Amino acid sequence: MENYIVSARKYRPFTFSSVVGQPSITATLKNAIRNNHLAHAYLFCGPRGVGKTTSARIFAKTINCQNITTETEPCNTCESCKAFNENRSYNIHELDAASNNSVDDIRSLVDQVRIPPQIGKYSVYIIDEVHMLSQSAFNAFLKTLEEPPAHAIFVLATTEKHKILPTILSRCQIFDFNRIGITDIEKHLASVAEKEQITFEPEALNIIAQKADGAMRDALSIFDQVVSFSGSNITYQDTISNLNVLDYDYYFRLVDGFQKGDVSGVLMIFNEILDKGFNGHHFVSGLCQHFRDLLVCKDQVTVELLEVGGDIKEKYSQQAKACDLPFLVEGLNLASECDMQYKASSNKRFLVELALIRIAQLEEILKKKALTNA
Repeated sequence: MENYIVSARKYRPFTFSSVVGQPSITATLKNAIRNNHLAHAYLFCGPRGVGKTTSARIFAKTINCQNITTETEPCNTCESCKAFNENRSYNIHELDAASNNSVDDIRSLVDQVRIPPQIGKYSVYIIDEVHMLSQSAFNAFLKTLEEPPAHAIFVLATTEKHKILPTILSRCQIFDFNRIGITDIEKHLASVAEKEQITFEPEALNIIAQKADGAMRDALSIFDQVVSFSGSNITYQDTISNLNVLDYDYYFRLVDGFQKGDVSGVLMIFNEILDKGFNGHHFVSGLCQHFRDLLVCKDQVTVELLEVGGDIKEKYSQQAKACDLPFLVEGLNLASECDMQYKASSNKRFLVELALIRIAQLEEILKKKALTNA
């Protein structure tokens, strides 16, 4: 029986073209390699799971590749590339600053930097979570970072750039990695599912992509979790059940109830949601998001901002047509007000129920206001 490898490791990018959602950064690095304009120090910043360390490894592999392709990608066939792929290369050195953050650790690194590579042109030193270095460790690192040997290149990675000393920042080329878009995550998950021979519903991948909050590593971990739960066929219902996500259908039913002024029906839907174990604040946040999504569907220009797929997008479009703009704006305003007051409230359920009652009476209030102004 083969050892199981999690998707985040199994499908880790090994060329610049396979890095998802960071086109400007990969293009800049490739141009620097192509034109031989390599800096001695780089700082990769951004949220977790967006490809900072992966891009650093691909960069290190490419600049040491003996047969770089015309697209400025590593060949993955030369001895240097094979050594990188098999984690036995002596040209790449990784240090986790979270657990190696003392002056002695940096002094040991500085001593190592002086030794030239035996095979290949560059020794690349990747320091992960560099913001965790102590003040004295940063100071011990400054001179080497400013004037390293010609064969040494430093790639520092961090999720918290604001914690790094300005003197360190001034010595590095800084690359800011973005959160990965929901569409990009969905496409990548679809490609992984295809390779793993897993069938899926597009809405299920959309839920996973939203839950990942812009981090590809998180998305792949959630994907593995859902596959473990549902097997080789990922459905929307299985996904929301496994991830404890509130079904879109509840919000569609609520808005239908709001428009009819059905106060008792709306309160019963909220009670049903609480009975299923969902948190009240989570529900209110979702209601705000639902009103927001309906608002962006009201205009063809902004409909692209809707980050859902498949049949659900069509449902949003139909419900948005049935709702007047003032109702959606006022509904979002009341839901947002409830969201802000939730934590401070001593009777949270009553607060949410009051907000739902007020939203359910909106249509009648708006009609009366229109008649008065006529």
